[in-house]
Amino acid sequence: MNLHQFRFVQEAARRNLNLTETAKALFTSQPGVSKAILELEEELGVDIFSRHGKRLRAITEPGREVLKSIEIIMREVGNLKRIGEEYSKQDVGTLSIATTHTQARYVLPGPVAQLRRLHPQVNISLHQGSPDQVARMLIDESADLGLATESLSQFEELVTLPCYEWQHMLVMPREHALAQVDHVTLEQLAAEPLISYHPSFTGRTRIDRAFAQRQLKPNIILEAIDSDVIKTYVRLGLGVGIVAEMAVREDAPGGELVSRPLGHLFGQNLARIAFKRGAYLRNYVYAFAELLSDRLDRALLQRAMSGEASDYDL
Repeated sequence: MNLHQFRFVQEAARRNLNLTETAKALFTSQPGVSKAILELEEELGVDIFSRHGKRLRAITEPGREVLKSIEIIMREVGNLKRIGEEYSKQDVGTLSIATTHTQARYVLPGPVAQLRRLHPQVNISLHQGSPDQVARMLIDESADLGLATESLSQFEELVTLPCYEWQHMLVMPREHALAQVDHVTLEQLAAEPLISYHPSFTGRTRIDRAFAQRQLKPNIILEAIDSDVIKTYVRLGLGVGIVAEMAVREDAPGGELVSRPLGHLFGQNLARIAFKRGAYLRNYVYAFAELLSDRLDRALLQRAMSGEASDYDL
């Protein structure tokens, strides 16, 4: 058995057992893929796939166990390559970060700039998407590190740690009536046209839950995934906005929009940093995590990646 056979089996499972697509993805021929899989099955003495003619129909029960082992083997092969790169080029490479729009715009610029000063030969690749997409990029190993508020802790394939807490803020034109209120109520918000995040982004689930618990129906007239977009439509007078705390920190005190904290209504949100379980982290990945939060250090990350049981609460 060899790594080529393992790659063919793994890719066939990823491509919904379509050998034509598998061959295209691996830049080889369909007969070559079929032959390699058959040779591996013969050597193992089990069928990894059930077939209908020459077509793969399903993954067999022993095939599922084989795929689990192949996943571990291929992950460790990837780790071996990274270890070689790590020790041959200590501070050279690309840090690939998967995150949401809000984190990329308001949280990451400072740490990214600091990392570039500390490690000038490390390039940064930013991938933006929904929290579920962030998780998938980590699992697929197209990103080294993920940062998001929603979803990450729900994936068993990921190691996640709390990074920082934040609350939602109400933003509105300076002349709006609620600008004169220190502690806005849910009832007051429910009476306003609201502009906020798409349900899968930036703590929106907490907002929906708070209204539902009080049996109130918010009038959300516009949803977006970008805080700047929300603030733009607030400036146009379409309604009041609910955005992440990070999105108003840079706003000028005398600007046209004012903000009020909403933590007393929606509670605190927890942004989490995530890595693929079992991944090998390079020096600059540890360095960047430490720049993101003073709660994170290399020793803590190594314990978490080694599987030490803890909830790592803030």
